[in-house]
Amino acid sequence: MFKGVLVDKGDGGLVAEVRDLNESDLPDGDVTVAIHYSGINYKDALAVTGAGKIIRSFPMVPGIDLVGVVESSDNVRFEPGDKVILNGWGIGESHWGGLAQKARVKSEWLVPLPDQLSLEEAIAIGTAGYTAMLSVLALERQGVTPESGDIAVTGANGGVGSVATAVLSKLGYSVTAVTGRPEEWEYLQDLGAAEVVDRNDFAGAGKPLQRERWAGAIDAAGGHTLVNIVATTKYRGVVTACGLADSMDFPGNMAPFILRGVTLVGIDSVMCPREDRLEAWERLARDLDLEKLGTIAKTISLNDVLSASSDLLNGKIQGRVVVDVNDV
Repeated sequence: MFKGVLVDKGDGGLVAEVRDLNESDLPDGDVTVAIHYSGINYKDALAVTGAGKIIRSFPMVPGIDLVGVVESSDNVRFEPGDKVILNGWGIGESHWGGLAQKARVKSEWLVPLPDQLSLEEAIAIGTAGYTAMLSVLALERQGVTPESGDIAVTGANGGVGSVATAVLSKLGYSVTAVTGRPEEWEYLQDLGAAEVVDRNDFAGAGKPLQRERWAGAIDAAGGHTLVNIVATTKYRGVVTACGLADSMDFPGNMAPFILRGVTLVGIDSVMCPREDRLEAWERLARDLDLEKLGTIAKTISLNDVLSASSDLLNGKIQGRVVVDVNDV
């Protein structure tokens, strides 16, 4: 038996609770992992609270990321005692996820923990930080350099935005943090933001083409925020879209793409190929100032997952939430 958060259908809707689970109930997989830490991402909060249709089969252990130690393996790539990371691949949605003390998963989903990272540091980075790094890699591959100009990061107080700001600033980029909580400017400046602006400046419908400001941008918001970021991006600038905290809609038009040659790059962290995952985690171990993780992340117990999920959806969470699944 082991502890985990289980979400199931009840008479009044979805019910999430911490309960005893049986190892025989774990889904199929060739590697069993003793989980040390998971996290609460935006998608996890939607799943736990029932605010979004994230879960595809019930009952479900939520949690789209985990770090832990291999307990048993039927694959030669991993041995008992190996430290591993898992992000995405449908865990917490269609396959039992990380908000529990054990998981059984497919070996091809796992990434070895880089030597430079501890288990706790890796989950403090988590899916949010890994997504941020995929966005940074996309900017680099499109030729955006620190000399190209300012980079806008939306949702900067969240997990993706916090790590993106920290990584970009360490790499020498000038970062403008766009946030709905401008009163927390000191936190963002500590992460390396050169400027902090209010997200409300981008929240409404704007002109198709606006004053050129950014050489690139990382957007975790979607909706009007993304449209206005694209409209204020410089000629041949690059914007990555990796979240939908505001909306899944894109209520804009083609003008920035046709008249300014702006590139919009979609970032998918769930089904991302293994090679890109390995590169992202190697770069995170090298290009993120690990001392800043103490500012970015806070750790809670498994019993605190339900309340923390509500707080995240209500905009009360700064940075990353780490869940110590063995603290019950």
